[in-house]
Amino acid sequence: MSKPAILCVDDEKIVLESLKTQLKAAFGDAYIYEIAEDANEALEIIRELNEEEILVIVIVSDWLMPGMKGDEFLIKVHQQFPKIILIMLTGQADEAAIERVTQEANLHCCLYKPWSEADLLAAIQSGLTKL
Repeated sequence: MSKPAILCVDDEKIVLESLKTQLKAAFGDAYIYEIAEDANEALEIIRELNEEEILVIVIVSDWLMPGMKGDEFLIKVHQQFPKIILIMLTGQADEAAIERVTQEANLHCCLYKPWSEADLLAAIQSGLTKL
């Protein structure tokens, strides 16, 4: 069985690199770390990993992205893969979007940019206890 994956989705490369660096520093080689710059790319990565029998266990997604917004993306993911732990990381989500994804996709938590590394890691670790 291969290592599970954590997927980060954000339209800002600097945010993705920052997330990946923080996750690798915290979790080392325990996971595969994937990044996507929009929801459609993320859905393609999830499909590819699934075909390779690699489980995506956590998704950290921005809300405001071109094309598909994060709430719509997370709801779509949840419909196909209800066990994935979903975390929204945003600078500008509206409360209605957060409530919708909480209700329809079992959002684990929402963190606001600029995020604290400790809060991000705590959110992921508390999510992993649900698996």
